[in-house]
Amino acid sequence: MSTDARANGGEPALELRGLSKSFGGLRAVRDVTFKIMPGDRKAIIGPNGAGKTTLFNLITGIFPATSGQVVLFGQDVTKWPSHRRTALGMARTFQITSLFPRLTVLDNVLLAIQGLRPSKFVMWRFSSSYRDVYDKAYGLLDRANFLDRKDTEVRYLSHGEQRQLEIVLGLASDPKILLLDEPAAGLSSGESAEMAEFLLRLDRNLAVLLIEHDMDVVFDVADHISVLHFGEVLEAGPTEQIRQSAKVQEIYLGTG
Repeated sequence: MSTDARANGGEPALELRGLSKSFGGLRAVRDVTFKIMPGDRKAIIGPNGAGKTTLFNLITGIFPATSGQVVLFGQDVTKWPSHRRTALGMARTFQITSLFPRLTVLDNVLLAIQGLRPSKFVMWRFSSSYRDVYDKAYGLLDRANFLDRKDTEVRYLSHGEQRQLEIVLGLASDPKILLLDEPAAGLSSGESAEMAEFLLRLDRNLAVLLIEHDMDVVFDVADHISVLHFGEVLEAGPTEQIRQSAKVQEIYLGTG
């Protein structure tokens, strides 16, 4: 948790209260309860089939909950569609790349920003018509150390750079909580290390919740970890506690 969040004792960015989801007779998510405060860096880990992506889909409104509540910045959003949750300050990246490979880095960011606005965006109109959009795009790229690649077509970026760019696009809506769905998926060990460094540079006031299989990234980035097993939170606690947990090592890390 960030120092500011602790000091303020403020309201959670996200709170799950007994959240459950059943598909027919299958209980994919079972009574999950936790809080994320502004500035927190939390991870959800667990083996394939543990219910991690289903949980994300409940949080973001893609799936309706069977029971329980999703509370976002003090508002019960359990029945809200995804776009209303986004408007309240939530953003999510997906496992599958959703970039325009033949457009430049800058154009991808411009489209992400303009896609959130009511007015139509014409790519070839003189840039001064969209000065605020361009200013925001340059700001996002600068903070992410991507400004030197703004004119590069996305298809020429490394896979790791493309994954980082997707997170930059997620920041276009000025979220207060960012959900990352396996940001290190498919990355080499070197690219995973770069991704961890990239995530550590994100605004410390931003709450971050990530699903991730790469334990090096999880241990580097998260300050709190929840372990999901058959849809239930098996154990939750500070990163070091989870790293040393014999139960977690046996069930998840396969060292038992």
